[in-house]
Amino acid sequence: MHRQRYTVDLTGLHAVCEANYARMMRVFPAYEVSNRTEFALLDERVSIDVIERSRYTTIFRIASRPVARAWLAPLQMEVRAYHDAAMLEVGSFQASGTVQARYAYPNPAMHQQDEKNQQNRFLADWLEHCLANGLASLPDSLRRTPQV
Repeated sequence: MHRQRYTVDLTGLHAVCEANYARMMRVFPAYEVSNRTEFALLDERVSIDVIERSRYTTIFRIASRPVARAWLAPLQMEVRAYHDAAMLEVGSFQASGTVQARYAYPNPAMHQQDEKNQQNRFLADWLEHCLANGLASLPDSLRRTPQV
């Protein structure tokens, strides 16, 4: 049996990344003047931190932690915004490190061939979820205390 080689759908990936950029600008509109935003997302608390800025790019760290369910793993992503292209893509997801454009399959980490595409689509769904159900201010008792 001959398998067809996986090819990246650049048009589809660019469309998702462009839409994700627009969503992120709605979720964190003050990213240029603030390094952090926090909000409640149903029973989770979300923080988005700017971890690096340059003229044309910004790298964000996204963390979502459940308030009540200790069994649910927290979400951690780093995403890069390309402001000149108006695109946002996942750079790392959970503890998996840098996301490759495609993976040979099978591979030791069992990444899917289209892992990058799946993670960017997950980011799209998650940002839509934030816009529909989140962005409520966190009570002071749930805010992270500033570190010196």
